[in-house]
Amino acid sequence: MNISSAEFISSNTRMDKCPVADKPEYAFIGRSNVGKSSLINMLVNRKGLAKTSSTPGKTQTINHFLINGATHPWYLVDLPGYGYARTARSARQSWERFVRYYLAHRENLLCTFVLVDMRLEPQEADLEFMGWLGEQGIPFQIAFTKSDKLSKRQVEVHFDAYQQRMLQDWEEMPGFVLTSSETRLGRDQILRLIDQVNREWAGMPPLKEPDPAG
Repeated sequence: MNISSAEFISSNTRMDKCPVADKPEYAFIGRSNVGKSSLINMLVNRKGLAKTSSTPGKTQTINHFLINGATHPWYLVDLPGYGYARTARSARQSWERFVRYYLAHRENLLCTFVLVDMRLEPQEADLEFMGWLGEQGIPFQIAFTKSDKLSKRQVEVHFDAYQQRMLQDWEEMPGFVLTSSETRLGRDQILRLIDQVNREWAGMPPLKEPDPAG
């Protein structure tokens, strides 16, 4: 998929104020400081589209961006992070309520990308959140971030540990992609997935699988 344009549309805390649900929509969420804004900016080739900050928990609203508005439009949604202990408990609970309401009720939301720091052992906040998505039947993919910070062998070890933990609660490993906002690892895989689902939404034939022989 070629990203020809990316435009900020709205920022709010109420689903009834979100854009009309007439286009495919993909949400990005994760624990604070997981690298969400950097990943979004890498995906759309715009350094400042999603605001990065050294302060965890900066995103506090549902932020809609219109991608490829003139050709094959879809929405990218930047959601507030979770699990930041220094945020006031009342604020965390408020964010969680409206974010979970959005995820469970937004009819054009086709996939949620849950960002997980590849460098860390499985975090209970991530596991609990993905468990909730599964219980609600909300389609999601795991996007392991900051993979470039580890060696190839370390990535394998960390992923194996994560998979073993996930399989304690899941019959099979949910869909996943390894990413890096620095090396652009995972960009083509995520955009191809979005392109495929967009085509299904529009009733178009599926994409042909890439030829492994080149």
